[in-house]
Amino acid sequence: MATTPKWIMIGGDGPESYHQHSSHQGALLEAAKEKMNEAISAKLSLDLISDRFSVADFGCASGPNTFLAVQNIIDAVEDKYRKEAGQNPAENIEFQVLFNDSATNDFNTLFQELPAGRRYYTAGVPGSFFGRVLPKHSFHIGVINYAFHFTSKNPKGITDRDSPLWNRDMHCTGFNKEVKKAYLDQYSADTKNLLDARAEELVPGGLMLLFGSCLRDGVKMSETVTGMVMDFMGASLNDLAQQGVIDQDKVDAFSTPVYFAEEGELRKIIKENGKFTIEAFEDIIHPNGEFPLDPKILAISFKACCGALLTAHFGVDTMRKVFELVEVKAREEFSRIQNAKPGMQYLIVLRKN
Repeated sequence: MATTPKWIMIGGDGPESYHQHSSHQGALLEAAKEKMNEAISAKLSLDLISDRFSVADFGCASGPNTFLAVQNIIDAVEDKYRKEAGQNPAENIEFQVLFNDSATNDFNTLFQELPAGRRYYTAGVPGSFFGRVLPKHSFHIGVINYAFHFTSKNPKGITDRDSPLWNRDMHCTGFNKEVKKAYLDQYSADTKNLLDARAEELVPGGLMLLFGSCLRDGVKMSETVTGMVMDFMGASLNDLAQQGVIDQDKVDAFSTPVYFAEEGELRKIIKENGKFTIEAFEDIIHPNGEFPLDPKILAISFKACCGALLTAHFGVDTMRKVFELVEVKAREEFSRIQNAKPGMQYLIVLRKN
């Protein structure tokens, strides 16, 4: 039986790296900054801003966006303290930032790129964010940026050709109801574990900020640009199998451990968990649109995000051939991409109950 491949971003700062191709995710942080500032100002108790204040980024990857996210949070906390306490935060508060990701993440590149002149102390925290990675009550604000759509593993039966749940596609397209339910059940269980872990680690009254993408209610994954590009990836793998470059059995046993939930599904999962109150669920208008609609940019961006996953399963040469074909297919299907249904870029603010 196939094991679920671990999803990591391409490390380093080379031409294929996530570090070089994550500006789209960073633009969402900037677009949501004002709403985030408002939420921290209104929902974070001044009593929590003491002499030591800790921020944690879960799923930090190795690109520059984690630094932007944590700096935006620190700026907002300092602004609230300055206005409401009437004191200089630089004289009274020491900030600590905890960077978390899987043990295989490229922490070397992350720490080599730490901003000069930063006003915080740092630590790396390796481990899966689906479980506890920190002591109880060890941070005040947490952030998850474009990582709230991952699952810890593929649903049972998804990659087994003898199972009625075998998924011929490499992701949850949304068109097979039984497959979608299996992914949603797995995602719900994983997200419950994630929220339970954060509730233990977060101080009472602390905040979690979630930035990312979801589906609008009733929209199927393969009707969106992201889903279409993932379909192109799957079709490219099948093309290479037909050419004898890779084994078809290996393609059939491959699936991506992600589920892009609908907005209503996200709200229900968080509410049923019971550990957090949804203080804000903002629909963020991305300054660059949902995606830059250029076949080459789409192929490069998805290579940075998905390339390491494909490399682990098929090897680097096959991975590169896949994304060459993805660009070709994106050009051939460009009118379809232009008419894709919009996804939703969000900022969700959760306060620990």
